Amino acid sequence: MKIKSALEFSHQLLSESIVAGDTVIDCTMGNGHDTLFLANLVGKNGTVYGFDIQAEAVNNTKALLKKNHVETDHIYLYNISHAKVDEVLPDETMISGAIFNLGYLPGGNKTIVTYPETTIAAIKGCLSHLYHNGVVIVVAYYGHPGGEREKNTVLEFGSQLDQKRYSVLKYSFLNQKHFPPILMAIQRID
Repeated sequence: MKIKSALEFSHQLLSESIVAGDTVIDCTMGNGHDTLFLANLVGKNGTVYGFDIQAEAVNNTKALLKKNHVETDHIYLYNISHAKVDEVLPDETMISGAIFNLGYLPGGNKTIVTYPETTIAAIKGCLSHLYHNGVVIVVAYYGHPGGEREKNTVLEFGSQLDQKRYSVLKYSFLNQKHFPPILMAIQRID
């Protein structure tokens, strides 16, 4: 047995919560890998919403989907803040999963980062649309200015969620150096 990385574990949790035909969200598209992963999970009858404040991330995601021959008529990519999740999703839309990778665009401008305020707004937006047993995954990459504050804010938010409505898990490696990512998973249980 191998202990899974935060990325591997996030994909395992999403795979166990999402089935073909579901609606899901990639709250930080980045280079599109999670969008592609989600698109494959929900299939042609599902829906994927993607958010990123950088046009480069949206373009990278579109290119990755095209390269992998993914039909995109059910994939909606927005070049806006993930804080707008609740405004973009129709009120009646329910999701079975969402993922965040906090920090900066890998290979991009390291000064453009996610922020605690917008991230918390986005998490709240996702939770307001989350099905019973659905999961919101937040992977915090915090080795940049402001990253520690965002990580702490997100973990504090998760720790205060009502345990009768949500199960909240924190997953991290204790002996890795250089800011190992921390995963927080929120599952709706009510």
